Amino acid sequence: MNQLSALLESSKQVIRDCSLENGAIVAANSFMPYYPKEAKNYLYVWPRDAAFTCLAAEKLGIDNIEQPFFDWLANRAEGWDKTGLFYEKYYVNGLQALSRFQPDQNGLILFIVSRYLQTHPELKEKYQKLVEDTAFGLTKTWRNSSFSIPTNDLWEERMTYPDIEENFSYSLASCITGLRSANEAFPNKIFEETSVEMEKTLLGSAKSLGFFSRSFGKLNDERIDASLLGLIWPFQIIESSSEIARKTVDLIMERLVKNDGVYRYEHDEYDGWMLNTGHRKKGAGYWPLLNFWLSIVLSQMNRKDESMRYFQKVLADLNGKQYIPEQIFDNNIQVSVLPLCWSHSMFVMAAEELEVI
Repeated sequence: MNQLSALLESSKQVIRDCSLENGAIVAANSFMPYYPKEAKNYLYVWPRDAAFTCLAAEKLGIDNIEQPFFDWLANRAEGWDKTGLFYEKYYVNGLQALSRFQPDQNGLILFIVSRYLQTHPELKEKYQKLVEDTAFGLTKTWRNSSFSIPTNDLWEERMTYPDIEENFSYSLASCITGLRSANEAFPNKIFEETSVEMEKTLLGSAKSLGFFSRSFGKLNDERIDASLLGLIWPFQIIESSSEIARKTVDLIMERLVKNDGVYRYEHDEYDGWMLNTGHRKKGAGYWPLLNFWLSIVLSQMNRKDESMRYFQKVLADLNGKQYIPEQIFDNNIQVSVLPLCWSHSMFVMAAEELEVI
């Protein structure tokens, strides 16, 4: 079996291992014997990670995890029934593990559920409440140019605040596409109007810069973040052929790539390497899922050689190993979460984009 075939099989295994009996999809299953004892425990549900897992499962023909996960969201995710919002992360039984609001998770759930209903129209009535209440969760907390409550970014390290009208570019892109998807599934003027207002806000933030930055508002953070790839794929806020897409991607490659490995942002310290209850933070490695993400985007920009280079970088560094970690380090000392389901999910989608599977 060649490396690609072996990784496809291990990706199927990891996705199934992370899809639990009650419908929860965890970021990594630390119960499994392959999980390293020195790595941080990721036995939590991040709706974002799970959404990407559902997209990969669809590509792999794994058809028994989406509906149980949608049911888990509607019936177990603590707080959603009251606010329509999904929070930072959850224990597998649905209780909140951390309660900060990460709006990109609402957007991604709207995106994947609405997408699923396109091929399963017989389930529209069953999941109408999940879609509509999740969309209303966003529209009720949006105030003209920002959210009315603080928001947390996808890396869980930064916040935006309503008094200075801040937004994370990636998070807003997710919400725009999510509300568009919800409006296509269940037309509602409020969904449409809010998505248009959000899009105007996001696009306006980049006019003077000529590229997208991490966050903006009365105070701007003009640093580059790898999550900005999401504006091109999967959210399609900007055309892959546009000048602003080229400039944004080129800045990511200029500032966040080292030896063909893609890092989250400059000077990242998080490594997920633990000692007792302490987090060592000895410096990040590159994230394979970001290499795959960049590979997808470059392919859609018709930069095929570069796309394949970033894809192959991960395969070369795996050196025949069957599981894809959260991070790959330039040493044999630091220990990463392994395998990360999101890493395997992005591998599957990049492999399909590059037509190598």
